[in-house]
Amino acid sequence: MKKYSYIIIDDVAESILKTKTTASGFSELSFKASASSFEEGLELVLEHKPDLVFLEIEPENVSSHLSLTFISELHRFFQEIPKIIITTNTKERAFDAIQYGVFDYLLKPVANIDLLKAILKLKKANFDAKIVGSTEEQTSIVIDNINNVTIPQNIQKPLTICIKSYGDYRYLNAEDICYFQADNNSTDIYLNTGEMITAFKTLKHFESVLTYPFIRIHNSYVINRNYISRIHSGNSICYIKNSAKKIPFSKTYRANVEQIIADFAAGNYLEV
Repeated sequence: MKKYSYIIIDDVAESILKTKTTASGFSELSFKASASSFEEGLELVLEHKPDLVFLEIEPENVSSHLSLTFISELHRFFQEIPKIIITTNTKERAFDAIQYGVFDYLLKPVANIDLLKAILKLKKANFDAKIVGSTEEQTSIVIDNINNVTIPQNIQKPLTICIKSYGDYRYLNAEDICYFQADNNSTDIYLNTGEMITAFKTLKHFESVLTYPFIRIHNSYVINRNYISRIHSGNSICYIKNSAKKIPFSKTYRANVEQIIADFAAGNYLEV
């Protein structure tokens, strides 16, 4: 799972704490630092180069100089600035923020569902960018079971995973993988055909090199969201399409399951 680093810039310490607390419920967000003024915030962004910046633009303390001009200042130093998520108390500056090209505009205190939507939008934006960037380039990964290395290849969409062992090259289409299951220091890969292949890599390794639609939902499972047919929140179980397999999800990764539910609802969706 890709991690998105973030910095919070807000002149109110309590607001920083509340935003950080909400963000801590999402395993893909990684807190780097916080600042209470324009200058301090700028220094932190230049130092850490985060993926996201939560920015207050209507500060209680005017001496903090926090405003939308912070975004203009970032353009002086970055060819591509971090994604800016405005966090403030009113909707009044929303139109102005749009003119500055902000990624999202959230009202404080930041609600869990609003941040969830922002993260899903971020993932979709990155996913779409990869598709555009790989139109003429294919993507694949070689898992070498002998030398215990992962070899990035000059590859293309759709992603191909090669399980290599003693001269045996087994090619898997990532889109055919239903889920990964940890087995000590190896990982069992289950395909939509019912077949299982073992790779001598940990589940954590696969989590780190694979992106959406592969999502960690348990210490022992990474699941392909596209093969989920049912989610039972009460029993903490996900069901796999065309299979009797029931995959548990844990409290640690419940936020990821909530993202999957929200992602289904954001598509062409009818709930009855």
